[in-house]
Amino acid sequence: MKHSIRNLLAAFALAAIPLAAPAWAETPAATTAVTERHLKPALWKVADADTTIYLFGTIHALPKGLVWLDGPVASALAESGELVTEIPDAPAAQQQQTVRAIGLLQGETLRSLMSDADRAAYEALLARLRIPAEAFDPLEPWLAGITLGVMPYAMAGYGADDGVEAVLRKVALAKGKKQGALETVEFQLGLFDKLPREAQLKFLGEAVRDFDKGSAIIGTMTEDWGKGDSDALARLLNDEMDDPDLAEALLYQRNRNWAAWIRKRLDQPGAVFVAVGAGHLAGAGSVQDVLKAQGIATSRVQ
Repeated sequence: MKHSIRNLLAAFALAAIPLAAPAWAETPAATTAVTERHLKPALWKVADADTTIYLFGTIHALPKGLVWLDGPVASALAESGELVTEIPDAPAAQQQQTVRAIGLLQGETLRSLMSDADRAAYEALLARLRIPAEAFDPLEPWLAGITLGVMPYAMAGYGADDGVEAVLRKVALAKGKKQGALETVEFQLGLFDKLPREAQLKFLGEAVRDFDKGSAIIGTMTEDWGKGDSDALARLLNDEMDDPDLAEALLYQRNRNWAAWIRKRLDQPGAVFVAVGAGHLAGAGSVQDVLKAQGIATSRVQ
């Protein structure tokens, strides 16, 4: 069963768009004692005589109480002199400023672009979320869709501060490690901004229609990630990409770009810890697949 592209796009976009819950939403973290759960997400490495590059799949936002930075993952990070993530670390306010600079309509309003039926469903959802109907009027459809798409994360108690990148960056900063990035926020958001208007409106409509399904899929994604089940993650995320152009732009071209970066980085000695969205390290066409086709082997560490 197809879940729609909404959950996949929202998962990719979490790296660049800060989470926001509706004003009425009370997260479990605020009312429930946190119980620790130990997870074992997947970790790979690429190595030659004098270079080791660890590849770690991430979830950009997580609930509190998940323990995953231990064992081989902690050892790999400790060994590495540099942490590389998808985008550079930046304050949420700065990221939001970039989002709005790219994602605002010019001379139009969001609701004026919708069909009557889509507009009615959209306004009904906003009313249920206690969000004024005009609140997202300045936003391009892709940004409104992503904003709705990431809300279930925040409502379920998932936060970017507890996400993998935030935890890794905190440790890297404390240990004085170098930090780098494979892309920029502008590049990531540009992937969505370049989508045809029709595709953006379809995405927004699916975000509205499937809003209540978000929390279940988020939970499944976290469980699969925590078990290191990359095959299940590929089925949940990558297999839902039934638009070839979208899959090429969001997933496969970026995997090839990152594989080229890894291949070049092998020319420099030392150890590097690369942390990217888990969907990029799962399924056919993954970063590992691209490297294998180029004669570079990866091995599973955890």
